[in-house]
Amino acid sequence: MKIKQNNKVNEVEVPTEGYKGIRKKILIGSDDGSKNIIMRYFTIAPGGHSPKHRHNSEHLVKIEAGKGVVVNKDGKRIEVTEGLSIFVEPNEMHQFQNPFEENFEFICIIPNIDEAQNYGFAGGLTSPYSITRHPVEQG
Repeated sequence: MKIKQNNKVNEVEVPTEGYKGIRKKILIGSDDGSKNIIMRYFTIAPGGHSPKHRHNSEHLVKIEAGKGVVVNKDGKRIEVTEGLSIFVEPNEMHQFQNPFEENFEFICIIPNIDEAQNYGFAGGLTSPYSITRHPVEQG
């Protein structure tokens, strides 16, 4: 068993194109011995957002603080707040936005695969779980 203090986990800015004002912590991952899943903590600053995108794998999201907007596959903008949980289906187009004046924070749990390939942080999108941006975002 491994127990970690979340406020002592290193936080990094998400450097990938299309992401604005997003910081990430890997709370539990490969370095902790997790072979199947990874737990991440995201903070989206006011005005920040992810690109419209999808993944081949499902993922779980739990809103921890603040409020934000999730854009679903139909383009509907849904306000979400602390205490809500979200299930994102495989290949479901989605986006996270923070149009509000306080930070929007959430936990995201995904399959534990090479995150550099999964989210393009190292420029590679070769994983079967790779991200696919919405055609409008690729332009």
